[in-house]
Amino acid sequence: MTQTKADLVKGVIEEVHLKNPKKERQQFLFPELDYAILTKRHATEYVDALFEIIKQTLENGEHVLISGFGKFQVKFKWARKGRNPKTGEDIILNSRRIVTFQYSSRLKDKINQGEDG
Repeated sequence: MTQTKADLVKGVIEEVHLKNPKKERQQFLFPELDYAILTKRHATEYVDALFEIIKQTLENGEHVLISGFGKFQVKFKWARKGRNPKTGEDIILNSRRIVTFQYSSRLKDKINQGEDG
């Protein structure tokens, strides 16, 4: 199954709990009520802001390191000869920048954890 942006927003809503700045009497008796609910609109704004920061950082040619997850890197590829697979015609592929992802060892261990048992 593919994770979409909507799935990420739903996960942020479920995982992020904002402290409620205004304490009511019920919240002293039930501490779990001490959190304000994160709205879908705010969660979407947070996810969009995160993606925008990552995009801008990569556009500047910098790396993005997310601890425990991995590292996004911008790499340069020189122009080279290639071949059109449909026609077999030789072509020149332009130089370009690409984004690569290198996963962390913690992510690798988490993914492979289910295969052992």
